[in-house]
Amino acid sequence: MDFGDTDPSAWRGGEPQPPAPASEVTFSRRELDRILRLYGRKVAAGEWRDYAIDFLKDRAVFSVFRRASEVPIYRIEKNPKLGRRQGAYSVISATGHIVRRGHELDRVLGALDRSLRVVAG
Repeated sequence: MDFGDTDPSAWRGGEPQPPAPASEVTFSRRELDRILRLYGRKVAAGEWRDYAIDFLKDRAVFSVFRRASEVPIYRIEKNPKLGRRQGAYSVISATGHIVRRGHELDRVLGALDRSLRVVAG
């Protein structure tokens, strides 16, 4: 690839980077921030140890592992095709059971973020 073959707006210094495929589904910065905050709390509690992020053509997947060599215990998925129906976000367990699905990421992640709450009375 010659320098004349790249879009000038894509130049950031160093080696020219190939443009990212436009057909991939990704998490936005706000979505990823919310997921990583939950992940950090669970790591601090000793429940989770590793994660993986996959950006596929039809969905984005954040997988959570108890050990790096195991299958993911949870998958947090964003599937825009389901956005108008059941909701674009879902939490899926290791067995394939959909724990929660919805239109808002915070409400879906609430299924994993079960913290103790004090009831004042």
